Amino acid sequence: MHPRFCAALLALGLAAAIPAAAQTGPDQPRILTMTGQGTVLAAPDTATLSAGVTSTGASAAAALSANSGRMSAVMAALKAQGVPASHIQTGNFSVSPQYANDDAGHITGYQVTNQVTVRLDDVARLGSALDALVQAGANRVDNVGFSIRDSAALLDQARARAVDDARAKAQTYAKAAGVTLGPILSISENGSAAPRPVFAAAPMMAMARAVPVAEGEQRVTAEVAIVWEIQ
Repeated sequence: MHPRFCAALLALGLAAAIPAAAQTGPDQPRILTMTGQGTVLAAPDTATLSAGVTSTGASAAAALSANSGRMSAVMAALKAQGVPASHIQTGNFSVSPQYANDDAGHITGYQVTNQVTVRLDDVARLGSALDALVQAGANRVDNVGFSIRDSAALLDQARARAVDDARAKAQTYAKAAGVTLGPILSISENGSAAPRPVFAAAPMMAMARAVPVAEGEQRVTAEVAIVWEIQ
């Protein structure tokens, strides 16, 4: 083998054997990484519900006519409750045949379902809105949920609490290890969660006049990871 070729192979072998840290220059600083969680609880200010009418008839036209009449009354009730049109959105509309329970599977009639999703900006009016809907002819109220309309400020509070939590834990670990916290090298958000509508079933048979409503609290959370240099 040529002497120059042997020397080149030897040089490559030595380079591969040198540790990566020795090739990257000065030693990296000692660090301590800690995560922190922050939570803020707040009362919801927005209610969302799904309501509508399911009708049947011997023909599709008959079922649709019956449904449209009762649905018009439902929409009028929402308007009377002060719900703007922009807060009412059709969520489900269907026309489906109904079959006999026999081998032939003959069509016995038709079912029409029309449901709307309604947003109420005043949670305190939810009970009266549910009562008005039922009185107007709604025979489907499937879901009721609560949320916070503008959670940006609450999320900022949760983030600040997450940073405080990470710092407190880092100080505890540093003291136990006999080191001190130096400057922060990085801060990153691992995740955050603003409240979204959480729906719960609202069976029609459970509804009565002056429906009692318990909205509870919503949870806003944030998680951060902070890296300190330790000394």
